[in-house]
Parts: sequence; C-alpha cells; structure tokens
Amino acid sequence: MSKTAILVDGGYYRRLVKDDWEKYSPEESADALVGYCRRHLKEGSIDHELYRIFYYDCPPLNKQVYEPFSGKTYDLGKTEEFSRMTSFLSCLKKKRKVALRMGKLSDYGINYTLTYDSVKKICNGSLTKDDLNQTHFQLNTLQKGVDMKIGIDIASLAYKKQVDQVVLIAGDSDFVPVLKLARREGLDVILDPMGRRMSEEGDLFEHIDGLRSCGSPYHKKQQKEEFF
Repeated sequence: MSKTAILVDGGYYRRLVKDDWEKYSPEESADALVGYCRRHLKEGSIDHELYRIFYYDCPPLNKQVYEPFSGKTYDLGKTEEFSRMTSFLSCLKKKRKVALRMGKLSDYGINYTLTYDSVKKICNGSLTKDDLNQTHFQLNTLQKGVDMKIGIDIASLAYKKQVDQVVLIAGDSDFVPVLKLARREGLDVILDPMGRRMSEEGDLFEHIDGLRSCGSPYHKKQQKEEFF
C-alpha cells in the first residue's frame, strides 16, 4: 500500500469554500477539511495509506485597523472572523494525522481597498461613488512564509522517501519548481484545484502526474476524476 501526504494551501482552500465556511461552525469546518482530504486516499480500486495532512495558513491578525468608508477604527481581534479562524485552527490541531504549518500575516501596509467586482462595476458605470458601502471594501493582508513551508515539506518528503504520493490542494504556479523536484525523485504528484478550471497553458499541467478534485468539502458528492 502506497503512502500519501496531502498538503493544503489554507488561504486558497478558504477562498474556494467561503460561502460554506461562513455557514458552518469551526468544528464542522475542521471535520469537512479532513474528510475532504481523506477522499484522496481512495483512487479507483486503489487504497492509499495516509502519511499526514499538512495544513498551511496564518493565524488571524489581532490589531486595530482604519476602515476608510466608515472612518472608524476596528479591532480585528474582536471580530467574528478572528474568533472563527482561531477556533478552526484549534480544532485542526486536535485531529489525528494533521500537522499545522503556520506562517504569519504581515501587519505592514495592511489596508482596505475596493473589491475586484466593485472596481469593474465602477468602470462600467453600474456603480457610483454614492452607491458605495462597506461591503464594497475588503481588507488586504500579506501572507509570509506559507509557500516556503510548503516547498520545504515537499522537498523533504521527496528526498527522505517518506511517501510515494503527494496531493497538493492549491492553484499557484509558484509551486512548479518543487513539484518538478518531487517528480524527479519518483513521487506521484497530484494537483487538486478543488474544481477550479486551470489554464492548460499554465506550467502546473506540465509538472504533475494527475489532476483530481473531490467535490465540495461540505458535501459528499465527488466530482469526476481526471488523470493523465
């Protein structure tokens, strides 16, 4: 039986499950993530042994920031999102075969900007300055150290021959160099973009052994598998 390590880019994962993330409790969200990862252990008639689930993310910021629309200063440590994220990470820590790899959010240059959809609507004239409200703004933060930790762990797994397969739940072409390394070391490299359509012209397609998404983490129905 081959061993599989599953690596999850937490920022990418949470963006794609945002609607469900806000509906379910942190405990349910932790269960959903682990359950989703474990779907990768069943590959047709093949059963893989789980080596470990590696989850990469950043703890939420606990500081005060100025919100331009309302002109008020908000304490991020007292927000619902801070509480939800803190509880979610705490629940994951208690899961068997789950390892957290934490980066940090830079508090330098943190600011609110208009969302992408809001900018589009302003440009096409369907949204005016008088129509703006707080929902049209988003808080911008910068992750530090997450991609590096993913790269180091994949390289370590490959060089030490600890697993036979790695599944990367992500959608960032920045991982191409380390995926190439893993394949050269003999690992079976599977990319899971969670149903998001990947450009066939991108570098990721060239340096993986298969593409597989397993439906929604919050629902049991699986999507069609794609291997090549």
